[in-house]
Amino acid sequence: MNLRQAAIGAAALDAGAIIVFAAIGRASHDEGILGENGLGLLTTVWPFLVGAGLGWLIARGWKKPCAWHPTGTIVWASTLVGGMLLRLASGQGVQVSFVIVAGLVLAAFLIGWRVISGWLAKRAGLKK
Repeated sequence: MNLRQAAIGAAALDAGAIIVFAAIGRASHDEGILGENGLGLLTTVWPFLVGAGLGWLIARGWKKPCAWHPTGTIVWASTLVGGMLLRLASGQGVQVSFVIVAGLVLAAFLIGWRVISGWLAKRAGLKK
């Protein structure tokens, strides 16, 4: 796999993880994944996807897309902070408990897969 393919795959994994995070959150609050107007998930997820995109740019994630540090930590922080700021700016709720839970879940999702990937690659002898 070349670096371009790895970057595309990593970005897709990040986006998928963020969508799963938002879907779980909506379902756990009995909001329904799609909501009454069918845009519920999109309304919930867009701030975090934009934050993640900014994190990819800041980290230049395409250079080391699967590295938990710095790429994963920067993408995670940007997803959390950017997502919360955009939620606030768009009139969505931002409670302290939500920030804490989102921070933990997004860390597990966005940094976690990179840690596991690195461990598996090292175990398989793919990393030096």
